[in-house]
Amino acid sequence: MASYKGHLAFSASLGFVYGGMAHQHLAFDSSTSFLGAAMTTVGGLLPDLDSDSGVPVRELFSLAAVMVPLLVWRRLMNANFSDADLFLILITFYLLIRYVISRIFKRLSVHRGMYHSIPGMLIAGLTVYLCYQDPSLRVRLFLSFAVMIGFLSHLVLDEMCSVDFNGFAIKLNKFAGSAVKFFSPSLIGTTTTYIVLIVLMYFGIRDYERTTGRLIMPVKWHHETWRKVAINGPTTSDKNPSTPPPGTDTTRNLDE
Repeated sequence: MASYKGHLAFSASLGFVYGGMAHQHLAFDSSTSFLGAAMTTVGGLLPDLDSDSGVPVRELFSLAAVMVPLLVWRRLMNANFSDADLFLILITFYLLIRYVISRIFKRLSVHRGMYHSIPGMLIAGLTVYLCYQDPSLRVRLFLSFAVMIGFLSHLVLDEMCSVDFNGFAIKLNKFAGSAVKFFSPSLIGTTTTYIVLIVLMYFGIRDYERTTGRLIMPVKWHHETWRKVAINGPTTSDKNPSTPPPGTDTTRNLDE
């Protein structure tokens, strides 16, 4: 099994490459590219939240307690909270993650459980996408992929370290297959993980539809106002805030 420092070094190197390529070839500015590199590094450490070792867990939850309020800062600013309310909300986020959620997570999770999995990687990426609000959808997707790339690097490195090479003989140790997986022996853990993933996917798709004006889910799954707009196009009488912005695909059939 790779060590905490090994994962940190590997994900930091990967983040340097990811951020550099984004700046050089995808025309992202320096700040966004650096943030992508940092998110890749953090993503490479996230699976260790279920570690049996105390030090990495404390460090990671302390980092998460700082980063989550920063990710939701712009979304909260757009909600027109007062400065005092914003400060109180951010402090509450920090205390909840650092002292409450961390204890609940450590009590319910096991090392190499469902958080050490592909669904866990998708949950991390969707969380960043939903929390970080930016006018550019491209930036949000860039950062969510950064976290998932770092997360996946951790899983792959764990699997590589579970293979013992002895001459021409390849021997798998007890941790083989416990990182890059879709299910775990725990039915409760697997079910809970997929419920969280499905909920985040639903909100992620709805957010993407509102941002781009393109419907992905069947029209009949949407609010009645959305259904009318999808068939007839937006009208001046549609004053409901849930009405999609101009550009919505109006060719889709209600029975689709």
